[in-house]
Amino acid sequence: MQRVVSHPIRRNSSRRGFTLLELLIVLAIIGVIAAMVIPRFLGQQKNATIKAAQASIHGLEEALKLYAVDHDAEFPQGNQDSLMLLIQPTDRDGKAMEPYLEKIPRDPWGEQFYYEYPNTKANTTKPAIWSSGPNRQNDNGSGDDINNWADLGL
Repeated sequence: MQRVVSHPIRRNSSRRGFTLLELLIVLAIIGVIAAMVIPRFLGQQKNATIKAAQASIHGLEEALKLYAVDHDAEFPQGNQDSLMLLIQPTDRDGKAMEPYLEKIPRDPWGEQFYYEYPNTKANTTKPAIWSSGPNRQNDNGSGDDINNWADLGL
């Protein structure tokens, strides 16, 4: 028979766990860092979303310019319903043409873009295009709406 020798477990007094106070201090530091970083990140996200809306507006403008080239320098008359002419265009004789866009884009918040021609929003000959912006309320291009005439300084 073998003899089993048991050794008592010795605790090393130099290895202790963290105290509650130390844990609370670490959590407070993490909280302060998060309070500084999270708002900055959210601000960057909002800016990126606004830039995406501006890019979509620019894309609509370019498609409308192509439409005007094919239609005697005339943009579609009317409101946002007129944008359907970009995906189902016809020539002067009513014959179907290749679409300028596959589909009408929506803004980054999932809302429709607004369109007006002739433009009563700004003193310019180009069509007015705008998104209802982050609050998703159509302010006719003002408020937090993102539009294509603000960059003109009008």
